[in-house]
Amino acid sequence: MNDKLLREAREEINAVDEEMARLFCRRMAACRKVAQYKKETGMPVFDPAREEAVIARGAPRVEESLRGYYIHFLHANMEIAKAYQSRLLDGMHAAFAGKPGAFAEIAARRILPAATPIAYEDFAAAYRAVEEGRCDVAVLPLENSTNGDVGTVMDLAFFGSLTINGVYDLTIEQNLLALPDAKISDIKTVISHPQALGQCSAFLKEGGFDTRESATTATAAKLVAESGDRSLAAIGSAEAAEQFGLQVLRGRIHDKGGNTTRFAVFSQTAKAPSPSDGQFIMGFTVKNEAGALAKAISAIGEGGFNLRAIKSRPTKKLSWDYYFFCEGDGNIRTPAGEAMLERLKEDCNDLKILGSFEKEMTV
Repeated sequence: MNDKLLREAREEINAVDEEMARLFCRRMAACRKVAQYKKETGMPVFDPAREEAVIARGAPRVEESLRGYYIHFLHANMEIAKAYQSRLLDGMHAAFAGKPGAFAEIAARRILPAATPIAYEDFAAAYRAVEEGRCDVAVLPLENSTNGDVGTVMDLAFFGSLTINGVYDLTIEQNLLALPDAKISDIKTVISHPQALGQCSAFLKEGGFDTRESATTATAAKLVAESGDRSLAAIGSAEAAEQFGLQVLRGRIHDKGGNTTRFAVFSQTAKAPSPSDGQFIMGFTVKNEAGALAKAISAIGEGGFNLRAIKSRPTKKLSWDYYFFCEGDGNIRTPAGEAMLERLKEDCNDLKILGSFEKEMTV
């Protein structure tokens, strides 16, 4: 190649770089809008389905000999975009119930690593913090694989004003936490949240321990740390032990090997419908007439949607009056979904879509 061709090639690269700079600014402006949307809806910065779609759509744009380099280029662009969105979301506040070190805080940090977790005394207080605009999202538990539903959160979802924009699975490892100089033979009483006590019932029964309930697992750890009493222990996370200067006296004491809690992210704004949505949560009450519930369930199934779970909860308005909390598979923000919902309204007094989102993820 002679000097003239080299100069022409470099001038072409300079011209392309100048155009790419303009396109880069345009792309990052769009990323700002995405970050604002994620803040309003409580969606995490990392969206694996979106990244897969970008690669799948982008790869065929270039000739095969350059395809690997172009995919690397796309990955680099997305890493830059995620870093920028994380910085923009530094001011995002995620409410959770409990003290620092609680499993809810761990879930909030894993789901929304760019957000600042804010502790509240209970589920209702965390939920209200979002309703009143003091936090952007709330990360609250829906269900534990060992000890069942969290009814208070289900009630907040049905009677409150917030929307569920995602459900995430967090593997829970319950540990026996005690003062640094305590031995297992010293422990007489174990303190924790009722859910945690239930998850470790076999261990507690075998050890013959007395139990006391606390508002959260982290609250229990704090009580043990402040008591100075070697006969007291708490059930909670290893993070809580570190937070309050305790030792993990026994690890993984929960009854099942796979102890998982499902956390929901609540926000004031519902996420936009997406073709990738594959799961929904809704609540309804049925008319007080024979077969009304059966008709409602049939409407869901006949509409082509899989009803994964249905649970009854008292409405607390009238004695023996219930609403039904339902979770299902399928995208209800489609013509088929809209038709199913219209049919469902015929058999329901109250129908509330609590959330439509992608399949739940493990964090």
